[in-house]
Amino acid sequence: MASIKDVAKLAKVSVGSVSKYLNGGKLKEKTTTAIEQAIETLNYEKNIYATGLRTNRTHTIALIIPTIWHPFFSELAFYIEAELRNYQTKLILCNTQNNYENEIAYISMARQNKVDGLIALTYSNVDEYISSELPIVSIDRYFSEEIPTIMSDNFAGGELAAEKLKQAGANKLAFIGYGSIYDNSTRDRYRGFQAYCQTHGLESETIYYEGHHREFNEKLPEFVQETILNKAVNGIFVVNDEQAFEILALLQENNVRVPEDIQVIGFDGSQQSNNIPSALSSIRQPIPTIAAEAVRCLINIIEKKEAPLKTVLPVVYQSGQTTRD
Repeated sequence: MASIKDVAKLAKVSVGSVSKYLNGGKLKEKTTTAIEQAIETLNYEKNIYATGLRTNRTHTIALIIPTIWHPFFSELAFYIEAELRNYQTKLILCNTQNNYENEIAYISMARQNKVDGLIALTYSNVDEYISSELPIVSIDRYFSEEIPTIMSDNFAGGELAAEKLKQAGANKLAFIGYGSIYDNSTRDRYRGFQAYCQTHGLESETIYYEGHHREFNEKLPEFVQETILNKAVNGIFVVNDEQAFEILALLQENNVRVPEDIQVIGFDGSQQSNNIPSALSSIRQPIPTIAAEAVRCLINIIEKKEAPLKTVLPVVYQSGQTTRD
């Protein structure tokens, strides 16, 4: 394998010039051309780990997500990895499986300088492990420390879901969701939904469960029977797409026609395929933009540049087969 000395010898320049080139320094055009030709001829590969020892950079970023099985999280990871390539930085995917101890272990890894920084999507009580001294960007969650946060306009998304259900003819609505006991911006989806219903005089019901997803699923058939079917709800806004599909399955089991009897709107609008559109009507988060903003913000923090503490991105309605648009 060719070394930096081999590149310098072939290009007839100093090792210092090659090092300066590899680290983005400016050189004379003639020198730059000679080095680039030598690198191509020798098929030289930069040793980023050796460089990291000198610069205290690993050129790796860790992404903490609750689970890779959730469509929103997996699509977000896809776009974050793609965006990091623009910065010659690699992604370490930390799939916590909704496990608190796993999250703490990954945060500790970052604190020990094993990675340059973190992008975290967590709903656990990890505040005491988060420090503004650690390069970190949060998605959809505020921490007690002044940590930059990237999020969709969840409140506007809740309003938009209620508006679209009303426009499609639904007059008795319901919100369904489960979540962390710790406050986060996803609760704004319910707040926006509730605000729209109150402003426009729409009757609405609420199913919101604070606890584990497994427990929520066990209770969901009972919730649906008591709050949706028994109360003649004809329009449902579900806190995310994954849960919306669970609701659709339960409605089908109860011989409820969607969208003829009940209309359903989810939240995320995640793409499980670039070629096959989702059948679910949903509030689409700008996932590629969330990824780009999170990466840009984190790189700025690492490079000691200014970064906004709060970035709120607009959402749009994505029509599917579960509403009568």
